[in-house]
Amino acid sequence: MAENTGEVLVGAAVLVAAAAFVVFAAQGAGMTSDPGSYELRASFRSVDGIRVGTDVRLAGVKVGAITALALNPQTFFADATVSVPSDIILPDDSAILISSEGLLGGNFVELVPGGSTENLAPGDEILDTQGAVSLINLLMKFVGGKADPAAPAAGDAAP
Repeated sequence: MAENTGEVLVGAAVLVAAAAFVVFAAQGAGMTSDPGSYELRASFRSVDGIRVGTDVRLAGVKVGAITALALNPQTFFADATVSVPSDIILPDDSAILISSEGLLGGNFVELVPGGSTENLAPGDEILDTQGAVSLINLLMKFVGGKADPAAPAAGDAAP
């Protein structure tokens, strides 16, 4: 009987440790909502490089995280939900864009405050969005040398 009690206690300790790990991982990934925050929505053409838990930054400082990503079947855009601290009040003409930390760095979501006197309320949608820019597409355009056919050549005289 004493052996069974010891096994039960060890099993219980393992379950408690596993539950604590799951809670810690969910908080670290931004999957839980902070009671001192509110959510905003945005629709992007492309969300390449971001996922749930990706940092949301304002002036380079992490202020929140992506809490949900889903494909909108009507618009074929990616709908994102971001969590922002309650003490950060954004104007309703603010922009949200997906930025890169550099050539080899990861992507993050950047909030750019507008100048409106009206503010976004919890659950509002940020309308001014810019999706992820594909580095491969940019390089292909540069290497391909596709020039604007309407632009005059370097040696041509202006009319």
